[in-house]
Amino acid sequence: MAGVVFLRTGEFERVVTFYRERVGMTVWLEQPGIAILRHGNLLLGFNQQETADTQGVFTFFYETRAEVDAMYGRLADVALGPPKENAKYRIYHFYGRDPEGRSVEFQQFLDPVSI
Repeated sequence: MAGVVFLRTGEFERVVTFYRERVGMTVWLEQPGIAILRHGNLLLGFNQQETADTQGVFTFFYETRAEVDAMYGRLADVALGPPKENAKYRIYHFYGRDPEGRSVEFQQFLDPVSI
């Protein structure tokens, strides 16, 4: 089974460009006013609307600390702080904001997981 998380966006081009060019997502499907982007098994759909859905957190995960650090290097200007370890959840991560203020997390699981 698979699925797509759809969100309304009031800044379609700016948001899609951010996730494609800054985060590195690829286009999975485009339709008029809709872009479905992919990162591994994550599909995010953005739909041009008057208002935006900005609640929740998108979490992008990576296999290595170096990949998280590289993402921080690309996104330091929108990051809320540098990457750090979270002992409670056994992750290495940082948070940032997309152009409409959505919370975006970039992390590595410190315990083995199947990616």
